Amino acid sequence: MLVECYDEQGADVYEMIIKQIVQDVQVYRAISDMKVFVDPREPVFIIAVKYEKAASPITIDDFTEYKYKKEENKLHIRVKDETYLPELLQKLWDTEGREKIEQPTRYEIIINDPEAELKGMIIHDPSEDLKKKLYDAIFRIIPEGFKVIDHKSKGNIISMLCSDEIIKDEWIEKRDKMIEELEG
Repeated sequence: MLVECYDEQGADVYEMIIKQIVQDVQVYRAISDMKVFVDPREPVFIIAVKYEKAASPITIDDFTEYKYKKEENKLHIRVKDETYLPELLQKLWDTEGREKIEQPTRYEIIINDPEAELKGMIIHDPSEDLKKKLYDAIFRIIPEGFKVIDHKSKGNIISMLCSDEIIKDEWIEKRDKMIEELEG
């Protein structure tokens, strides 16, 4: 992690704050590199975070078995691992409608008159959870009052350019250079 600031003591303090926030939000291990530029005289704050790839998404096929019974016009789902059951139910309610879903037992779900294709349906995406946590950390790190934000995301890099004034072209160039350095 590199915190760039004209005031070395200020940079050290900001680095401590960033480390604490990143640990509090529990994304410390997911961040592979970070660059921060702070200049309260301008005022400008730029942060660019490079993060590790998350685990593969969990699909319905990973933890259930399902079979369509044509004579009943019902799809029977047997849950083998209930870890993702709440997310599965939410996804089914969203795609099929809550009124069509029955759950007679903890490990059984029935969809009346099913319409959605279940094969390969993503139920849980760790990369989305990671991004939410990273954005949470970034918004906690951004100085209060810096409400003008220019966001840029590229591959596994998230960056934010923040100020309380109109964003200048030179700040955008600085942010883009920070992203290039993280890529390279």
